[in-house]
Amino acid sequence: MSSSGRRDFGIGVGLGIVLGSGGALAVAAYRGRRRQRPNPSDQGSRSNSRDLRRDLELARARVADLEEALAQQQVVVASVPRGVKRKPVRIWMDGAFDMMHYGHMNAFRQGRALGDWLVVGVNDSASITMCKGPPVMSDAERLTTVQGCRFVDEVVPECPYIMNDAYLRHIIETYKIDYVVHGDDPCIVDGKDVYETAQKLGKYRTIPRTEGVSTTDIVGRMLLMSRSHHRSFDASQNGGDADRGRSPVAGDGHSVASEGKNGDAPQRRKSNFLTTSHMLRLFSAHVVPPNATDEVVYIDGSWDLFHAGHVRVLAKARELGDYLVVGVHSDEVVNAEEGLNFPIMNLHERVLSVLSCKYVDDVLIDAPWIITREVIASMNIKHVIRGRKNGGASPGILRTDPGDVDPYRVPKDLGIFTEVDMTNEINLNVREVCRRIAKHQELFDKKIERKKKAEQDYYDNRYGFGGGDGDGDGGDGGGDDAKAD
Repeated sequence: MSSSGRRDFGIGVGLGIVLGSGGALAVAAYRGRRRQRPNPSDQGSRSNSRDLRRDLELARARVADLEEALAQQQVVVASVPRGVKRKPVRIWMDGAFDMMHYGHMNAFRQGRALGDWLVVGVNDSASITMCKGPPVMSDAERLTTVQGCRFVDEVVPECPYIMNDAYLRHIIETYKIDYVVHGDDPCIVDGKDVYETAQKLGKYRTIPRTEGVSTTDIVGRMLLMSRSHHRSFDASQNGGDADRGRSPVAGDGHSVASEGKNGDAPQRRKSNFLTTSHMLRLFSAHVVPPNATDEVVYIDGSWDLFHAGHVRVLAKARELGDYLVVGVHSDEVVNAEEGLNFPIMNLHERVLSVLSCKYVDDVLIDAPWIITREVIASMNIKHVIRGRKNGGASPGILRTDPGDVDPYRVPKDLGIFTEVDMTNEINLNVREVCRRIAKHQELFDKKIERKKKAEQDYYDNRYGFGGGDGDGDGGDGGGDDAKAD
């Protein structure tokens, strides 16, 4: 076997083991292109530079193939012999998924990567209330958000918050579950591991928590006066006090801070999420450019605290064309329009949440507030959409204050602007979420103190920290909503 043949054979076998069918397809495509390359010795009339250009194109194509395969296949799987039909691996995850965030979505992504089909059980409000107090979102709102996640294949409603042995066996048998998946933090209730049955059956797997976010952290941001979670916030503005303002949860003229015991200084909570290109690529693995004939639809907004109202307006927008591009505004733009400490989630966090929605084809990061002819032309936009009732693309943000320049003037003049009627859809926006938090503020204050301790203990154990400094809270792989209490 020639050296090039051995090299191709090694690539094919190695990636077949690591990447499974996805990697094998990529290697097959590359090897096919190699066979099509003309032998330079038989092409005497061609210059060396032309041959080099062709080699460069082939190399780029190979890299693109392998990058796509790596993005799609993040888990090492055994190669399957040819002719053998592999049984699809079915995964089960469950939780409350209240105020769902990109940590939950990343947990779904990781869970699904362990198999082929992800079934998610969503706890009913009654059992959640009995175990840890009322959820912020209704059953319908939480179901809608989970169903809208691109990593979820099937949803089971009204699952009990605590699954007993009989119910877990029922789930495994009814839905033909191969593995029950949960975050790598303990899930102990009344001294017993909730997933003990799955462990005894050899059907239990864990995934790492998504560091830097948790429902506890998000509620903490609402209760505080800080804008320090914004990505490009400059604390030196306004004499260093620019991050101080009223909490959206507090009443007019009143600010809220989470004070420690004995009147300690407020805990200045901040986002510890570290955005990497790797994480963005994992969430963008589905993104491909539109075809030349695709009707491109554009809708923009803040998408803060990504919720069921967002999912519904995106679903309606997607129905109006073939390819949906979603613009996500910067922290500065959102805060300038909304004030207080909005947005609650920073730009990178909001982008990941939008990318997780199954109706979204691509995201325009740091989208311009005013939609210009240049934006429309460069992205080949055929329809610009806005929701009519609940703020549509930007719930909680008034896009056209009296006297302001209409950001939709150009698409209106071009006849490509459409308002989607959301009257009969879920009526939800960021301020409504904050009002619900305020209604049960005392309960959430107590829950935050309890969860902060549990989360800090998790990081102490995971990284060997000798004790917390108050900034280590964040992150859940199934989340604190997946019974990590």
